[in-house]
Amino acid sequence: MAMDVVDFEIFGSEMQYVEVELDPGEAAVGEAGVMFYMQDGIQMDTIFGDGAQQGGFFGKLMGAGKRLLTGESLFTTVFQNTGSSKRRVAFAAPYPGKILAMDLGALGGTLLCQKDSFLCAAKGVSLGIALQKKLGVGLFGGEGFIMQKLEGDGMAFVHAGGTLLERNLAPGETLRVDTGCVVAYQPSVDFDIQYVGKIKSALFGGEGLFFATLRGPGRVWLQSLPLSRLANRIIASAPAAGGKSAEQGSLLGAGVLGGSLLGGMMGGEDE
Repeated sequence: MAMDVVDFEIFGSEMQYVEVELDPGEAAVGEAGVMFYMQDGIQMDTIFGDGAQQGGFFGKLMGAGKRLLTGESLFTTVFQNTGSSKRRVAFAAPYPGKILAMDLGALGGTLLCQKDSFLCAAKGVSLGIALQKKLGVGLFGGEGFIMQKLEGDGMAFVHAGGTLLERNLAPGETLRVDTGCVVAYQPSVDFDIQYVGKIKSALFGGEGLFFATLRGPGRVWLQSLPLSRLANRIIASAPAAGGKSAEQGSLLGAGVLGGSLLGGMMGGEDE
């Protein structure tokens, strides 16, 4: 399928969104729940699969099955400009970080990324799966055996949490990374899992039992704040989960001062 060539602009610093400009007849495909706004003249349609599959119903079924394996919805949303002039649609990042504009044509036509990092792409980009061939990666890589594979020669947009690090690894150059911090990499990069080596470090270091090793050649993109790490900190701080609320850290917190005042008032009324 021919790729739609789209113009775009990324706005914001820590909570970014990308605005895609569509010529008449052009379309973009977005992950469920990331649409920010769209101008009049753009028609939104939910489709089965990723919108890039061929071969009738069976092809669409295969595309939807790939998305199901990556943990995504069976459906994607296509935004098509049905008007007679340029129109715009915007997609917002789901948590603090950076939006990366990936020109798949310039990257060799294929990019491997974490399953929850994809935001949107020009229609015609295929959203598939890449099965990890190594048992260690599958069992301990954080993302299991399955990564999301973006194929085509158009623009795709992925999201990295926190601060972004982009590295171009030389042949044989190795980078050891926390497994959740890997956002995307080119297929030429060898991705493996390595044991930390020391039981004391594994049990008390707070970094887990394994880390990822990325060996060049190729480009890699890393994030300083994976969604899983952010979610764990939020859950650990939630009073309902046994954590401490922010109010308990302040002398003037409403939970302490307000609770005491309320208790005194209620006690006075009972008397």
